[in-house]
Amino acid sequence: MDHHCPWTTNCVSHTTFPHFIRFLFYACTSMLYLFNLLYPRLSLIWSDRHLPAYLGPSALQLAHLFLLTLTNTATLFVLSILLIRNIWCLAVNTTTIEGWEIERHRTLVRRARFFGGYLDGPDGVKMRIAHQEFPYDIGIWANFKQGMGTANVLAWFWPFAKTLGVEGGLEFETNGFEERGATWPPPDPDRLTRKMPKGFDRDAEAFTYLDEGLSNEETVAAFRERQERDAVRRRKPFADRLEARVVKEKGGLEEDAYDAYDGYEDDEGEDGEHSGEEGWRNSEGERLRDFGVDEDAEFYDEEDDVPLSELIARKRKEQGTPS
Repeated sequence: MDHHCPWTTNCVSHTTFPHFIRFLFYACTSMLYLFNLLYPRLSLIWSDRHLPAYLGPSALQLAHLFLLTLTNTATLFVLSILLIRNIWCLAVNTTTIEGWEIERHRTLVRRARFFGGYLDGPDGVKMRIAHQEFPYDIGIWANFKQGMGTANVLAWFWPFAKTLGVEGGLEFETNGFEERGATWPPPDPDRLTRKMPKGFDRDAEAFTYLDEGLSNEETVAAFRERQERDAVRRRKPFADRLEARVVKEKGGLEEDAYDAYDGYEDDEGEDGEHSGEEGWRNSEGERLRDFGVDEDAEFYDEEDDVPLSELIARKRKEQGTPS
């Protein structure tokens, strides 16, 4: 799935993506044609602006022309950006969600490099985080053929082209830059489950109802306060968390103050290590799991970000094929 489109009342996916590209292309083409019809009228009105008003269009006609031009221009601008973006996604063979995954993975790699290649995982486990290439970018032409369902360029523009079959949406060709069996997306320590659920390793807190002695109004107020704290905790920038961690290691913060400042809940394993490392979020504080994305973990060797053309050249050299 790429995203849900309210304008087409449907999900843009492997089967409907070619239709969505055609929809954007013909919508932009139609609005360009409409603008071509509006421009002579606007130009004539502007050139005759010094003539008496009764020689020109009525106030209602002027208002209609102005609103139509404004709406057409704004919509054309927005859909043109969307069309260009989706053509780029088609060229690199990524969906909207995969683009977020790539950005999140790069963020985790940058953080891991600061801590020597490791981040805190559940139950105090140190997880190795290293760079992994996006596996489904198989070259621009191959990406276009796969995304549009055919190598016939004329068929890409045919409005009545058939919908792609769902049988082709389960397995996709990979570029072979990673080891066989490597999965995408790469691991995120914050998405791995604990061996022991929170609270079960602490008898004093397991199955404890903290609001037992509060009235109904106080219970609601306490719940809303926890909601606000949780919203702040989930959106705490990594830089603030890192600063708090450094201050704590130097002995500048008490444990409770560190938990509040750093954004962690008091969730420690037997070795005292905090469980969970904050992963990537978008500008609204949402995680990929909020969109129903399930992620597997696979470990890999780190390598600097290398352009696809260079990786293809290396692969051909290893296979002994001419470039």
